[in-house]
Amino acid sequence: MPWLAAVFRVKRSYNSTAMADIASFDQLADRIDRLLLRHEELQRTNDLLRSEVKSLQAERDLLRSRLGAARARIDTLLERMTHSQGAPTTESTPQEEAQP
Repeated sequence: MPWLAAVFRVKRSYNSTAMADIASFDQLADRIDRLLLRHEELQRTNDLLRSEVKSLQAERDLLRSRLGAARARIDTLLERMTHSQGAPTTESTPQEEAQP
């Protein structure tokens, strides 16, 4: 009956290999599940960040527009002040020279 012992040894090693394969398959399946969850989480985070970037770009564009309008108003005021006061001269008048 030595052949029977050999059959049991083969069957036992096959079963342990099969169990190891099942265990490694379960580990692989668990890892794949975790990776899929992580991927979905990263996609949601990426979508939120893209939305935030669009919002900040719109805010930036609005602020640039307001800044441009403020600069135009300041330039207009400076222009009016220059025209109402006349162009400043660097030459002294005769009265300024006569004063001690």
